[in-house]
Amino acid sequence: MSWGTELWDQFDNLDKHTQWGIDFLERYAKFVKERLDIEQNYAKQLRNLVKKYCPKRSKDEEPRFTSCLSFYSVLNELNDYAGQREVVAEEMAHKVYGELMRYGQDLKAERKHHLQEGRKAQQHLDHCWKQMDNSKRKFERECKEAEKSQITYDRLDNDINATKSEVEKAKAQFYLRTHMADESKNEYAAQLQNFNAEQWKHFNNAIPHIFKNLQDMDERRTVKIGETYRSFAEAERRVIPIISKCLEGMVSAAKAVDLRRDSAIVVESFKSGFEPPGDFPFEDFSQHLSRSGSDGTISNTPKGDRERERDGAPGPRSDPKHPMSRTKNKLWLFGKKPKAPSLEDFSHLPPEQRRKRLQQRIDELGKELQKEMDQRDALNKMKDVYEKNPQMGDPSSLQPKISETICNMEKLRSEIHKNETWLSEVEGKQSSRGDRRHSADNHHHTPQGRESPEGSYTDDTSQEHHTPQQRTSPPKPGQPNPDLHEFDDEFDDDDPLPVIGHCKALYSFDGQNEGTLVMAEDEVLYIIEEDKGDGWTRARKQGGEEGYVPTSYVEITMERNSKGS
Repeated sequence: MSWGTELWDQFDNLDKHTQWGIDFLERYAKFVKERLDIEQNYAKQLRNLVKKYCPKRSKDEEPRFTSCLSFYSVLNELNDYAGQREVVAEEMAHKVYGELMRYGQDLKAERKHHLQEGRKAQQHLDHCWKQMDNSKRKFERECKEAEKSQITYDRLDNDINATKSEVEKAKAQFYLRTHMADESKNEYAAQLQNFNAEQWKHFNNAIPHIFKNLQDMDERRTVKIGETYRSFAEAERRVIPIISKCLEGMVSAAKAVDLRRDSAIVVESFKSGFEPPGDFPFEDFSQHLSRSGSDGTISNTPKGDRERERDGAPGPRSDPKHPMSRTKNKLWLFGKKPKAPSLEDFSHLPPEQRRKRLQQRIDELGKELQKEMDQRDALNKMKDVYEKNPQMGDPSSLQPKISETICNMEKLRSEIHKNETWLSEVEGKQSSRGDRRHSADNHHHTPQGRESPEGSYTDDTSQEHHTPQQRTSPPKPGQPNPDLHEFDDEFDDDDPLPVIGHCKALYSFDGQNEGTLVMAEDEVLYIIEEDKGDGWTRARKQGGEEGYVPTSYVEITMERNSKGS
């Protein structure tokens, strides 16, 4: 249906309608702009959320548990999902909002042009109508003047008193007015014919053409809005497959959580390689009491000790200097171990953790060695090229770098050999520990060697363990250069130091130096003085013998009320 034929007289209404169409298009463009702003903010917030919960970590802090790895996989998928929301916003910005804004500007210019043409055609028709109306008015006036002149001429012609000159004059005036009326009539007829022709062209050619252009413009606007609706939806539809993959990745991450693997990682991370503590010996403090031979006397000796006494085996020695009230503390399995300084061979760590750290260091050194070897090969190839083509460079200039690389390789090989030696010692210690555990289960505890926290293992008793600090003699706590005879002065005090805790020997110690205390593996001692920072703890045996032992050789449990005791 054509606007030119049906709405030929609705110029003002079509002007309002086309303006409404442009306003609607701009309103829809504003809606798209706010929608893509929401998408951009949503994507930005998602990325900030991922960044917050996935911070940068060092190599040692990399997660290993499947639950953590799956969570970081979920975060990565969520980050990809945020990227797709950004793609949606970008598609809407370029293919919808940007297109609408450009098209809106074109519509405004086109509408303005068509309306100007319509107004010009209307002005031209109005001008023709004014000319026709003016000629009509003029023709009307001339006719009235001609009538007046005719009346005057007829009156004078019939008047006998009028002179001939007056009659001639009135006749000439009548002829003049009649002639002017005829001319006005012809002019009015011509203007009327011209106006009718212009009016026909206006309503049959000009206005239909202009209105058709306005109709085409409005229909194109409608089609464009429909296309942008489709583009708006396609921007979402195009990312649905990728978003589905992101969600599938999250589901796969959830399925990858493995409780057995996580439990195994916990064991692998914290396994020390130590054996569980043995039974505590019975401390008989009643052996110095006078015993009655009557049947009513109750013996405090445990059944196992009584059996050993019957068999002639010696019972455990008691400490006569300490009351029984000071033996309440026990060596708990989860007691806090004293912190030892970090050593190059990781001897301050438990055997299993030490083995892992040594293996990790060997792998890292191996990678560095491979880099140096690659660099050496590259320098040798470059040197060969320089020797064949001297103009490219001096071969001797590469020799210092080659020598430096070879030196670095030798250092790395030495380091690897040293760490491999430590690793073999740890593995040998763990295997011997397993053998001793097996023999202990069969009540035949006959160790073939001795162990130390550094991981050394030897069958030669003359090469007994060195202290963790590599000292020839244990220093007195609190003094940097002690005299060895000072230990005798300390132990000659009349009043014994109070017991402030217990300790269990993790390794055997020979105590060859003066002032030190010999202890066997798994032996329980009393703590009478804490480590002052020099790596030595003062202890007392159950038999009353006192001396210093290496702090890293024992597992210490302090009394809660040690100050009061």
